[in-house]
Amino acid sequence: MKQQSLFIGFSILMLIIVAMTIGPYLPFVDSNLQEELIRMETGTIEAPPYPPSEKNLLGSDHRGKDLLSLIVLGTKDTMLIIFAVTVIRYIFAVPLGFAASRKVGGTSWIVNIWNKVFTSIPTLFSAIILLNLPFLIFSENRLLWSILLIALIEVGRVAEIVQEQSYSLSKELYVEAGKTMGFTPLQSYSRDYLPNLLPELIVMFFIDLGRVALLIGQLGMLSIFISQAWIQTDFTVGVIKNTSLNWATLLGEARGDLLTAPWIPLFAAAAITLTIIAFNLTGEGLRRWFHHRSI
Repeated sequence: MKQQSLFIGFSILMLIIVAMTIGPYLPFVDSNLQEELIRMETGTIEAPPYPPSEKNLLGSDHRGKDLLSLIVLGTKDTMLIIFAVTVIRYIFAVPLGFAASRKVGGTSWIVNIWNKVFTSIPTLFSAIILLNLPFLIFSENRLLWSILLIALIEVGRVAEIVQEQSYSLSKELYVEAGKTMGFTPLQSYSRDYLPNLLPELIVMFFIDLGRVALLIGQLGMLSIFISQAWIQTDFTVGVIKNTSLNWATLLGEARGDLLTAPWIPLFAAAAITLTIIAFNLTGEGLRRWFHHRSI
């Protein structure tokens, strides 16, 4: 099959979409996430986390919640965060890259500085620094701020790619002809630039979805939650708790279970890994498909 990677990637994405939309209504999914703090098995009393069994196909967490149900119900939160970050990134980056296509002026300077600042520091480190800003730790709108800040980190990188491709495209004869005919910059971008750059933008978008999924998984492993709240446990004491079901936070909460309950981090990591693979395969498959069509 010539487009095997596209077929596999798209099939996995369809499976994820099915889990996100109808997963909570499937008979083997506990949409209420009931806790089972004690279980009687063959005359013995057991406490969670429970290992994989007929009752819990993927096992349970430390509160006795079915892990398969947690992963299925967490699909929506995970996908919404990944897509929100990537969409916002491109909303900022694409117009910025087009505006800087001539490589002169203030817009070009902004793109260049933005890219240099954040590429000089690993993306994970930048995200850790930004998500631990004091005003953000206890903010009621932490989820929205986190999505926006993670999106902005790599706006410069995407904008510079768009800038370079637009600059190369500006040398083409049909673009020069449009300028000679009196096309405004907006007309040129809509008639010449965007249609020609759209295939590459679509490919980049899917690859970036995988990059965002990986970054969120890394943050989860470090217990840096995208969505969290301060829970007061005593008069002057409290703890920061995750308030989302996304897979990254499930992974972060279970990072100490590698030896005692390895199925918890294993299946959470597997869900994130499968998602990254799906986005990358889809992106590369689309790249080959667009290239085949252009020949």
